[in-house]
Amino acid sequence: MLPSLLLSLREGLEAALIVGIVIALLNKLNQRHLKISVWIGVATAVVASVLVGLGLNLLGLEFEGRAEEIFEGLATLFAAAVLTWMIIWMQKQGKHLKQRLESETVQALDTGRRALFTLAFIAVFREGLELALFLLATSFVSNGTLTLIGALIGLVAAVVLGWLLFSSTRRLSLRGFFQVTNILLILFAAGLVAYGVHELNEAGWIPSVIEHVWDINGFLNEKSQFGLILKALVGYNGNPSLTEVIAYLGYLGGILTYVLTRQQT
Repeated sequence: MLPSLLLSLREGLEAALIVGIVIALLNKLNQRHLKISVWIGVATAVVASVLVGLGLNLLGLEFEGRAEEIFEGLATLFAAAVLTWMIIWMQKQGKHLKQRLESETVQALDTGRRALFTLAFIAVFREGLELALFLLATSFVSNGTLTLIGALIGLVAAVVLGWLLFSSTRRLSLRGFFQVTNILLILFAAGLVAYGVHELNEAGWIPSVIEHVWDINGFLNEKSQFGLILKALVGYNGNPSLTEVIAYLGYLGGILTYVLTRQQT
């Protein structure tokens, strides 16, 4: 539940801030009558995101056996790739997000309501599409019901937090929040990479090389309650293959080095 809560909180807050920035600028420019176009774009994007999420889950149910392992492995690795891109993008562009959105909103005002609708739709749908993909991957390593509950709690928290921050968007820096969540999401993404490789090991697409580098299930079983929590959070596996360990450590070392180096520059 915690990974889905964190993911939905992060994505939901980004979407809330984007909408808040656009609405605040319209208020500032005395164009309040155009806010309806923004809210219609937001509502349409939410509905489209839910439909995509349902479609992805229904697609996953169509597969069985080896095909299911391949689907879960590829979907999980793709989710990890998108999550990595999101982390890197926010690392590079986060501090300029407000200025860029305000510039795009001003340009949209010259075109009319349709441009504002499109701006809001694309901004929110991108976050919703990413979240739908992440939740699909999370459901592979966690209980589906708990994943959904965590996502709903995270989205509600994001809406409440976004509303509380709305009036102070121009003064408040969220850099600390995104830095902390970046580290947590990196750990989660590393777990997705390991799980994806594990599934492709099972399907025979990626060789294990060594089937079990170690086996500590006798000490901490991956199917125990605590083991399942660790599996959902950081991709814990009590008896991983060599390629799974290499993938996990390689990803974790590479992305952490990049993020920490960028923070120092």
